[in-house]
Parts: sequence; C-alpha cells; structure tokens
Amino acid sequence: MEIQSKLLGSQQVNPDAIITFPRGLPGFENQTRFQLFHQEGSDIVFWLQSLDDDNLTFSVAHPMHFHINYNFVLTDAEIKLLEINKPDNLLILILLHQDNEQENGTPTIKGSIKSPLLINTEKRIGYQKVMVFFEQSITLTEKTSEIALSEAR
Repeated sequence: MEIQSKLLGSQQVNPDAIITFPRGLPGFENQTRFQLFHQEGSDIVFWLQSLDDDNLTFSVAHPMHFHINYNFVLTDAEIKLLEINKPDNLLILILLHQDNEQENGTPTIKGSIKSPLLINTEKRIGYQKVMVFFEQSITLTEKTSEIALSEAR
C-alpha cells in the first residue's frame, strides 16, 4: 500500500506496521490508523503519519531523549484496550510541537508530556493517556568532565 503524505511525500505502508488507535487521538477521534516513519537525519524524531488523512502527521519522540521517565498504573480499561500482556511490549512516545512564541524569535520544540502515546508493540494498538492528576519529580545527575593531564598543568 502506498500513501501520498503532504509532509513526507510518497511512502510505502507496511500492513504489518500499521498502528491502530481504536479511540483515535484527542481532537482527532476519527483518525485511527497510523504508521511510524523515521525522520531522516535524526535519531530522535519519528513521524506518526495518519493513514486516514494524508495531511495529518505528528512529530513524536521517545521521552528518554528528554530525560522524562513515566511512572503510572494503567487502568483495567486501558489494559483491555491496549491488549497488554507484558509491560515490555509497551512503547511510550511523546508528541512534539513547535513553539513559535519565543521572545528571541527562535522557535523551540516542546513535548506534550502530560499526554503520552502508549503503543502495544506486539499487537500494534495505541492509546493516548491523558494524565490529569500527576506529581512531578526532578532527578539531578552529576556529569563529570575528564581533564587531560596536559591541560591540568
């Protein structure tokens, strides 16, 4: 199957790689079929292309690239929807968006961390978990820098 994405151009769709979001995404409830494409030149960003609307493409990334770790419990309804049997089959991604409202005029990329995408990688079923009540925690990690002996003298 081939699609003509407005952003990505002509793309081959692997039927075995289609991710179904049974409830769609908030605001895009009628968009239920997607495929992930890798962004050329980036090890971080992927494209989540709707297969129902060639004009709809989301930028997504793994939260670890932004030092974000999630700790939540899925409800019985979420487990049933995602058909999760093993936690190892759960992929978590965050939607990225560009913020053009910077004082210096330089746009920045931000992540929608309160609403991660959850994907069962075995069954290819997705769901966007909207977290209403949550607690943030900060982990500080000391980075050490090595000094060559010739520089220290």
